[in-house]
Order: sequence, then structure tokens, then C-alpha cells
Amino acid sequence: MSNKPLIILTGPTSVGKTSLSVSLAKAVDGEIISADSMQVYKFMDIGTAKITNDEMGGIPHYLISEIEPDEEFNVVKFQQYAKGYINSIHERNKIPILVGGTGFYIQAVLYDIDFEESESDDAYRAELELLAKTKGSGYLHALLKDTDPESGAAIHPNNTKRIIRALEYVRLTGKPISAHNEEQRKKTSPYNYKYFVLNMDRKKLYDRINNRVDIMIKNGLVKEVQSLLDMGYSKGMVSMQGLGYKEIIDYLEGNCTLDEAVEILKRDTRHYAKRQITWFKRERNVIWIDKDNYANDDEIIEYIISISKNIIK
Repeated sequence: MSNKPLIILTGPTSVGKTSLSVSLAKAVDGEIISADSMQVYKFMDIGTAKITNDEMGGIPHYLISEIEPDEEFNVVKFQQYAKGYINSIHERNKIPILVGGTGFYIQAVLYDIDFEESESDDAYRAELELLAKTKGSGYLHALLKDTDPESGAAIHPNNTKRIIRALEYVRLTGKPISAHNEEQRKKTSPYNYKYFVLNMDRKKLYDRINNRVDIMIKNGLVKEVQSLLDMGYSKGMVSMQGLGYKEIIDYLEGNCTLDEAVEILKRDTRHYAKRQITWFKRERNVIWIDKDNYANDDEIIEYIISISKNIIK
């Protein structure tokens, strides 16, 4: 397995990964595995800027629309699915290309991180779940920041399940889960990989984000969110807490105007893009590609292939 190839193509939201990844897959005889924590859900198409069948251009894509919105999906499940798909792509002598902006998901596969399953403490977990219901996720997040500041910074305040798991891990092992994850990050990869991060001028990126949100609204994001609610998917679900969904739910519940929801979505997406860039800057052996230095995607593909020759031969 040590010499099995893997190409990673990532970068902040709206930078232009989707079309470039399809062109790359065609050029290297590859297949694409999505490393996006939201595009894996069915029925959530507009708000996740999900690739369409036409845009796929005949290239097989995996982990797109495979999970129901009320199913639990997390980094451990992602790793299991992705490793299975990578193996099957290798068996067909194709090149697996991991594409998406969820850095933790990429890291989990790249270094085959061991998410050790320590025994659970049912009583403590029940106590934390009760606190989440009565005092809110923010209260638990504050507890986590006190006990494990690094995990507190990495885990979103709304991600109650991950907060509870991190607190439970400290209780059971006496050490922060961030320390375990840091140990895992130091592992060498089982793959012969190239890790490309697309980026561009920050103002241009933010303009693209704002424009993408406007297009989502025009394409029927409000209707999509209403349809999900009508199907019985509630705002408390992890999937419905995703960018583009929680903001529109606030509007539909009368907590703000549509214009306000749109501005909040644009702002929060820009903040998310900034966090993504910060994450990728911490990663090892990444090759940054500044899109502003290239005339078109063809030039970028040419560069990626020139760098990846030793793994796509």
C-alpha cells in the first residue's frame, strides 16, 4: 500500500475546486471522492453547491448524495467510506482524487488517523446531553474550552456531538482528545500523495462567495430548505446546522428578514473560508496554487500533472 497514489485537491469554499477536479480526473484517468461534510447528504443540493450530473462529465464521484439528512455522518464514517472507495479505485488501476474543503476529513484519510474508541461513560454522557438541552451547546463549548482549549478552538460551538465526545474523552482517559489527534497527525501517510491547495486573492475570493450566495438564492435555496423541513428534517439535525440551511431556517421561522439571512450567510461563509485557509496552512507537505498566477484551468492542470508525474505514471 505504501506506493499507492492519491491526489488531493482542496482549498477554501468558492475557489473553483469542482470544475478543476473534473478536468484533472479526465487528464490522469482518475475518479473523485468528495471530502465535503455537507455534499454527502441527499436533497441538499443548492445550499452545498453540489456538483450536478452534467458537471461530472462522466467521471465517477463518490460520497455525493449518499446519506439521508437525518443519518449520523462524521469523520470516522467518512474515513471508512473513503478508504473503501480508494481501494476499489486502485483495484481498477485508476487514480483516486480526494476533492473538497473539509480539512479534518482529508487529514483522517491521508494519515489513516486512528480514532480510538475508548469506552463510553453512559452516565456522564447523559449528564452532558441534559446540559446541552437545558443550558445550550454554547455552555458545553465553554466547558470544553476550559478543559481542552485546542479542541474548543477546533470544534464549532453548534457541534454538540463532537463537544460531548471531546469532554467524555477527557473524563475517560485523563488527556485531551486534541493531544491524541496531534499524535495521529505526526504519522506518515500510507499513500504516495500530492496535496494541492487552491487559493486566490482574498478580496476576489470573498466576491466569489458573495456572488455564489446570490446565485443560491436565485436558484431556489429557500424552497430547498422549506422542502427539507416539510420532509420532517428539523433544524436540530447536524445536517441542517450547515451553512446555508440554519440561516434560511431562521428566516423561515420569522427571526430575521431574507436580506438579513443572506447577509449573515455571506459573512459566515467568508469566515469559514478564512478558517479553511488557516487549517491548510498548518498541514504538512502541501503545494499551494495561487489561481491568480494562471491564465486558465488548463495551465493549472498542466502544473499539477508536472508535479504528480511520479505517482500517475
